[in-house]
Amino acid sequence: MPTGHHHEELSAAGDRAVIRPLAREDGEEFTARARESRALHHPWLFPPTTPEAWAEYADRVIEDPARRGFLVCEPDGSLAGYITISNIVAGAFRNGTLGYGAFAHAAGRGLMSEGLALVVAQAFGPLGLHRLEINVQPRNTASIALARRTGFRLEGYSPDFLHVDGAWRDHERWARTAAPVRRETAVPAGRGGGSGG
Repeated sequence: MPTGHHHEELSAAGDRAVIRPLAREDGEEFTARARESRALHHPWLFPPTTPEAWAEYADRVIEDPARRGFLVCEPDGSLAGYITISNIVAGAFRNGTLGYGAFAHAAGRGLMSEGLALVVAQAFGPLGLHRLEINVQPRNTASIALARRTGFRLEGYSPDFLHVDGAWRDHERWARTAAPVRRETAVPAGRGGGSGG
């Protein structure tokens, strides 16, 4: 997989939102937007709000070949949110884990829905992934609604899954695959047995 310096092909535009790779130069605007969004993010997200935290975050996202960082932007280029694909695994799994956050001024305007759909298209297209998952705390209703709107389905519940805000937190696991999930055809009750065709 290419390193973080060669992601320019992973930009895309929709009707209202544009996605592009996160770059170190985005630090000033990103941290300012994160500071403005503390009330929206707490207690779910803790994006970098200082230059030092930004440098560490950007290095981690840009340099790690198992991560891809995207910014969701308005058509004028201003930042609306961010989406990261982490834990990218190739081979038979071809899976990645999504994390995301809207900035307060952009919340509720549909920018993240479109941005997430664009990132999913990049993940299943140029990045060659087959499956994406989102792990979200059960009370984070806005994040769950975004996952659902973007075609993710609830797969399971993971107790004490991630250490967030000083404690181990339970999470719901939402996922989707590049192809629709095939299910065995159920035989309706009272119709008798059979292999279902």
